[in-house]
Amino acid sequence: MEGCVTIILLFPAEDTLRLWNRLPKAENVPNIAFKNAVLSKNVTFVRWKVHHDWVTQVKYFHNFQAVVSSSNEDASSLVVVSFFPLSSPGCMLPSTDSAQKLREIREVCYEGKNRKIQLSWTPHVRASEDQTIFSIYKGVKAFDLCQKHSLLVTGGLDRLIRLWNPHFSEKPTGILKGHSAPIFSLCISSEDGRIFSISMDNTVKIWYIEDQCCRFTADPTASGIHGDVSACSYSAAMKSLYVAADCIAVLPLMLRPEPHSRISVSHDEAVMCCGYSQEFRQVVSCSEEAVVKVWDFDTGRQVFEFTATPDLTSITCMTFDIKGRRLITGGSNGYIKVWNFNSGHCIKTLRKEGKCHQVCDCTFIKVQENSYVVAVGRDHRIDIYSDSPEELYHVQRPQPSWKDDLKNGHTEDILCVVQCPPSLLATGSYNGEIIVWNADSGSINCRFVGPLSAEDHNTKAIGLDSSVPSMAFIRNLRLVPPSPTTGLLTSGVRGWVNLWDVLSGRKLVSSFKVSKYQQKITRLYITDEKTLLYAADRMGYIYIYNMETFDPEQRSPRAEHFWRAHTSSITSLQIVTSDQVVLTSSTDHTVRLWSARGEFIGTFGQPEMWSVQIPSSWAHPGVPYEVLIDPLSVPHHDVLK
Repeated sequence: MEGCVTIILLFPAEDTLRLWNRLPKAENVPNIAFKNAVLSKNVTFVRWKVHHDWVTQVKYFHNFQAVVSSSNEDASSLVVVSFFPLSSPGCMLPSTDSAQKLREIREVCYEGKNRKIQLSWTPHVRASEDQTIFSIYKGVKAFDLCQKHSLLVTGGLDRLIRLWNPHFSEKPTGILKGHSAPIFSLCISSEDGRIFSISMDNTVKIWYIEDQCCRFTADPTASGIHGDVSACSYSAAMKSLYVAADCIAVLPLMLRPEPHSRISVSHDEAVMCCGYSQEFRQVVSCSEEAVVKVWDFDTGRQVFEFTATPDLTSITCMTFDIKGRRLITGGSNGYIKVWNFNSGHCIKTLRKEGKCHQVCDCTFIKVQENSYVVAVGRDHRIDIYSDSPEELYHVQRPQPSWKDDLKNGHTEDILCVVQCPPSLLATGSYNGEIIVWNADSGSINCRFVGPLSAEDHNTKAIGLDSSVPSMAFIRNLRLVPPSPTTGLLTSGVRGWVNLWDVLSGRKLVSSFKVSKYQQKITRLYITDEKTLLYAADRMGYIYIYNMETFDPEQRSPRAEHFWRAHTSSITSLQIVTSDQVVLTSSTDHTVRLWSARGEFIGTFGQPEMWSVQIPSSWAHPGVPYEVLIDPLSVPHHDVLK
């Protein structure tokens, strides 16, 4: 824990490495002891004192001719060290003062090995003019430097990303907030003007340098990162972020098309969720940056907007109360907020005591005569908050956890929760486990784990996504023999959907492929009247299946209809039965309205208003411009094969 930075300079490097390649091998790799390597006449060993704690990261930046190192200490969290070139090309030494520079050059270049080693093993303390010290609260765990934008970015245990002028260490030029765990890695893409950040909970975020806003977030479910991250690297040539964990995850950068007059967006960042309030005939949408917008359902016009900060760093989910008068949002910091969404007033905060974890889903339920807010997330527990006028405190705590939940509940992050009145509650987790609960007693009715094919069993070790991001109960499901029962539809692997019988104990009834492109099904919705299943995937496609004519023995039932609604993952899907329209939102920054058969009505926020009741005012037969020009929207045809 000396806080020293060590450099080995090879000159000429090719000759030295060629010589070392002939040395005895250990585990089939040429090997040389460190103490013997530094004795070579072609090697210069340099060491200097920088920090007073462990060095968390060190990098050399050729464009700046500097070595940058970081530590978790506050005083010298990050140090930028300039170099002084030797007469030999490619070799550099740290500078102290002018006299010391000359002495080091003479000693390294002209004196014997013993003198060189004696000099090199002694850590140097450099003069203040040769280094720039950044003092940051809780230190620095990751950083990157960009010459094009003259930008230094740092991240650490306090979960904040700080932007600096590399030549000015007094105050950061900006602070990016959004991560719920310490920052592990930072990469700057100078060509694309973006910052990539990875936190200890394996969440990946993409930030724009120009406006300092987060434009995309991928949690471990979406990114495919499993286990502890050990290293990451961004390839400008491949426009991909490579992350090494239990397996290597490749995250390609999908660039949005340049702004076009035909492209309309609802938010400036990814839309995480949206919903329809029948009471006010309004649509509410929530973005990743905790911006809440209220829209007029009948025209698409924006009515109101507010920002749910500072308590909520990012909104992850939302629901309404039974009457549709109050908005309930869940955040990445574990807080649940109850809002008057027409005024932006926070009525109440629901949260656990102590450390809170991200809320992944929430719902409003009624059991007997009592109403509750149910929240699930990364703490693996089901949190239940009473919705009663008698709860007068602004900050409300959850009820005691169910005993069965504590003893036999989920062991991984819970991603979704759904109720089947009067008393069934289902939860789905990151590892593919589904548990059906009795909401009256808090006991487990049954539990399922999604099936895997033989191919999937072989690939599970390399990160197959078995998570369950969405579920939907289906009532009066008629199977063979034709006896009505209650079914549960859940997202499966590779774009499949699983159907479970939760009452008769038959468990898995059927598994059928939904997504044409084997993309994870992100949202499921069942209509009450005709028992139609709407399923949305990560590529923005929506599929419709008629469950009244569904045959459990048919592994590949034909979709009655499908269309592409968005260019990226769909985050919300709701059928407004009173008007027979489909409401969707996506990470492509848009909230859209469609007819029940996929006819495009419009994007909330577009210049032209529509009337839901007048089809001639709809955008149909047009489609969203970015969907039209996206190559993945081109249908498959034998001629194109």
